[in-house]
Order: sequence, then structure tokens, then C-alpha cells
Amino acid sequence: MAACGGRRTLVTLCKPQQSSIWSLHALRFFSVLNRPPPNYEGHVPLTMVERGALAVGSAFMSLLNPRRGDLIAALGEATATPYFIYRLRDVMLSNPTGRRILRDRPRITSQSMSMTYLRTLPENSVGRSYAAWLDREGVSPDTRDSVKYIDDPECAYVMQRYRECHDFYHALTGLPVMVEGEVALKAFEFANTLLPMTGLSMFAVARLKLAERQRFWSTYLPWAMVNGVKSQEVINVYWEEQLERDVGELRTELGIERPPDLRETRRALREQKRVAKAAKERIGGVMAN
Repeated sequence: MAACGGRRTLVTLCKPQQSSIWSLHALRFFSVLNRPPPNYEGHVPLTMVERGALAVGSAFMSLLNPRRGDLIAALGEATATPYFIYRLRDVMLSNPTGRRILRDRPRITSQSMSMTYLRTLPENSVGRSYAAWLDREGVSPDTRDSVKYIDDPECAYVMQRYRECHDFYHALTGLPVMVEGEVALKAFEFANTLLPMTGLSMFAVARLKLAERQRFWSTYLPWAMVNGVKSQEVINVYWEEQLERDVGELRTELGIERPPDLRETRRALREQKRVAKAAKERIGGVMAN
């Protein structure tokens, strides 16, 4: 079964395909004194000033503490409108599988994804890789915040879908949740989805150590840009239908090359430093004698 229902189609920045009314939804003007009723459960309508303040505040605070998922989620929603989330929705509408996802609106939670079942799948399957990644990193499908600052209900679901699929992207690429791995994955997501938050998240590279920054610029950023642009849009993958497939086969179908194993790279460097330190101490001991 094809993962995305066809090859990637280009939706340009200047001509969104089915967004003739996106500006009417995104640019509703009102004040805090006449805030409109919510469009869906949990929705919080924001004025333009509030949205701008949320974007600036969440961007600044998430740079100080990149582990604050709620701040990153707020940044993603505040910067996705008035254009980018509608563009991503149109990407899904232009794809047969994307349209099915929008119609079915599946959710990825611990209730919809049985970890017990996924752990019984073949070792190199998508589902087993996903479950193994969650187990290794100590996270669960229930850690994603609900969308509340996007006005259009369908676009709110698109953002929720992107958010809940994020761990599948980790499993697909093998990138870990440490800051270095997250920055690399956000770079891939930016090239693939154009969501501003994913691009802004790359500023966290400033928090990396010198060797990690050099590795990002020389290895992981080029990988992310090339693969994010040339691959099919990962938002159109119906992950619930791909669980039993070979993960390498799915990567090939999507046009994604797996990056160098970051955990193994860091482990090898630590071992090299340990061996070098031990050798230096032995030499020092011999000279002292």
C-alpha cells in the first residue's frame, strides 16, 4: 500500500491551491471586549496583538528552555497563521491519502496505538521501530498538547496531526530527542512542511557545544535540507496503515535517506576521548617513574 497516495506535488508559496477564504478565517478582527465564541472544543480566539505577543514571548522563552513543549506548541500555532497552516492543509487536500486523513481525522494516542501490539511486530517494521523509539526515549503518544490557537477547525486538526506524527518522524529517521537530534529533525520538518516554528527552532543550535554545532552544519543540516525538499510530504503518510511495513521500504518510498546514527556517533566520540585520556594518563605515569 502506498504511504502517501502518489508523488509529491509542489504547492507554491504564491498560489495556495484551495485557500481562497484563508484570509477571512485568519484575519478576523475583534477586541478582547467582544471575543467571538470558540470554533471547536478548547479553541481560544486571539486578537492580532495577542497572537503577535504569543509568538514573540513563546519564541524567546522556548530558546531559554527548549524542553518546554507547551511553549514550542504555542509558538507553532501563533506563527502558522495567517498562511502556512493553510498551505499545509492544501498539501493534504491535493493528495488522495491526505484527503482521507482529513476526512477520517485519526488521532495518535496510547488508546489508538496499542504499544503491546506494536512490540510484537517484526523488528524492522514501522510499528516496532516506533514503539522501540518511544521506549528508548521514555516518551509516549500522549505527550502532545492539544491545538487551541488556530481558528479554522480543519487547520487546527492539520496542526494536531503534524504534532502527533512528530514521533513517527523520529522513528523514521532514527534521530533522538536530545537537543542536537531535535534541531536536526526540525530542520528536516522545515524543509518538508515550511511551518515557521520548525525553522525558528533551529536557532537552538546556539545552545549546542562547539563540536555539536560543527556536526550540525557539516552533516545534519545538509541532510535535512536535501531530504526535506526532495522527499514526499510526510504529513500525507497514513501512519496507522503503515505499521506492519518495513521501515526501510517506507523510507525509500518517501525518498528519505537515513542520517548518520547520532547516538552511535556521540558514543564513538566519547569512547575515543576515554581511550585518549587513558593513554595520556599512562604516558604521564611512565614519565613520572
